[in-house]
Amino acid sequence: MSTIGHNSVAGEELKTIISRLEKLAEEKSDIAETIKDVFTEAKGRGFDNATIRTILKLRKKDASEREEEENLLDTYMNALGMLPLFERV
Repeated sequence: MSTIGHNSVAGEELKTIISRLEKLAEEKSDIAETIKDVFTEAKGRGFDNATIRTILKLRKKDASEREEEENLLDTYMNALGMLPLFERV
């Protein structure tokens, strides 16, 4: 393994990479704080954050993936006696 001196080209590249990663980590932290603020605002307006998080996860999936997941959930819940055998109209 070759050494990287502080004045070498590789050393400068490494500094650039480290600097970029530090900047991205800072931006990530800022974004996380902004997301937290939006969730706080939503809660203050009477919305349920757990439900909002569930909706965000569902919106990332396509319709067929959501349908398959819902069918499995219904099947499992029915097997555990968590759903009525016949839905009332």
